[in-house]
Amino acid sequence: MSQIELKNVNKTYGKDNCVIDHLDLTISDGSFTVMVGPSGCGKSTTLRMIAGLEDLSGGDLYIDGARMNDVEPGERNIAMVFQNYALYPTMNVKENIEFGLINSKVPKEERERRINDICGTVGLLPFLKRKPGQLSGGQRQRVALARAMVKKPRVFLMDEPLSNLDAKLRNQMRTELIELHKQLGTTFVYVTHDQTEAMSMATDIVLMNKGVIQQHDSPLNIYSNPENLFTAQFIGNPTMNLFPCRRMEGLIDMPPGAETVGFRPSKVRLLEAGEEIREGDLVTGGPILTRELFGSEIIYRINAPFGVITFKTFNEEQLPVNMVVKVAVPVGSMYFFDAQERRLK
Repeated sequence: MSQIELKNVNKTYGKDNCVIDHLDLTISDGSFTVMVGPSGCGKSTTLRMIAGLEDLSGGDLYIDGARMNDVEPGERNIAMVFQNYALYPTMNVKENIEFGLINSKVPKEERERRINDICGTVGLLPFLKRKPGQLSGGQRQRVALARAMVKKPRVFLMDEPLSNLDAKLRNQMRTELIELHKQLGTTFVYVTHDQTEAMSMATDIVLMNKGVIQQHDSPLNIYSNPENLFTAQFIGNPTMNLFPCRRMEGLIDMPPGAETVGFRPSKVRLLEAGEEIREGDLVTGGPILTRELFGSEIIYRINAPFGVITFKTFNEEQLPVNMVVKVAVPVGSMYFFDAQERRLK
């Protein structure tokens, strides 16, 4: 049981700098929870409060039902993996991994067993005698993970651990972390500003902005059913097409109180010449402003009468910039938001 609860938690620096404001959050036992949001939203501060590296200004923190406010970091049975790995450069891989176990007075035979088991899991057995400076970025990241894993913690905390890796290695390590979570069945709490990491890795996403949780949900729900305008804009690549409702008056029926209308680029359909229009479609068009090629996927932006629309095509011929095209958007796939930026359902 490794459930984490934050109840009415505040964090302030000085008199006026409120970073976390009355935060209530329950992180489920065994989940892979990803905290995501823009820089300065409070996600890393929240993680550090769970770890005990930051004091709470108000509220309570519980792990497995036990209040942790005054418990020292080393007594929380939590392991943290940092962005910079924090490896000892003069120690080899085995010594780095073993260091914490020695401090915890784990017997030598048990240390050897744990190190061999964990290093086999993360593929480090051939590198035990190498120093960190002799390893690639991905290998150093595995050492940091192995050092955390040998402690057998009840919770893994990870603060942007992949941000220093190149794109290919980041993708590989994402897959490895997903598999590792499945093997261990332990609670993972992972902080990132990268929504791709959040969507691909998480069982649960906590989206934050300005110290406030905007939505706590599964990746599918947070994408398909955003509760507010911030969530709709932040989640999704490319971002949702959003327009003031006044620009689309007379084109579609809108619910009372709607101020903003949006739709996902993936819902926009490029119309071929002579193609029959489907019932419930909004048909519009305009010249192509930009075109971005991503292998089989092409992202276009067109200048429609009510604003610029972004949409995608897959495995289709590239269309030239300035070409005038028509597109269709199912009205049933549109989202509406009120003046307070809340979703109208």
